[in-house]
Amino acid sequence: MLNKSIGFAFIVALAASSIPGLAHAQAQQGARASLAGAYRCEPQPSPCPWPGQTMAITQTGSDLELKNDQGSFANGKLTSDITVSGGPPWNAIGIVLPDHSIQWSNGTKWQKQ
Repeated sequence: MLNKSIGFAFIVALAASSIPGLAHAQAQQGARASLAGAYRCEPQPSPCPWPGQTMAITQTGSDLELKNDQGSFANGKLTSDITVSGGPPWNAIGIVLPDHSIQWSNGTKWQKQ
């Protein structure tokens, strides 16, 4: 599990360094990524680990609420302009991609609808 966390942290750092213009522009403007909206779980490469395929994110500043179509929810946090963390039951870290989808550490991707 520790190796998986270290590997994912490396990927986050690599992703952040590969888009320095985006990160720099957002930091200068003080902009926060807007993640609020509907998402669909894309099982790539891992299957979606919870019932339902449709997710919703509500956002107040950097605080997030992640909810699936079965009523399960988790609190989350926008930890930077390109990273997010989700608490139980998801317990995952995500990278916000340029298309506004989220690639999660559990191997799934939430595609914004």
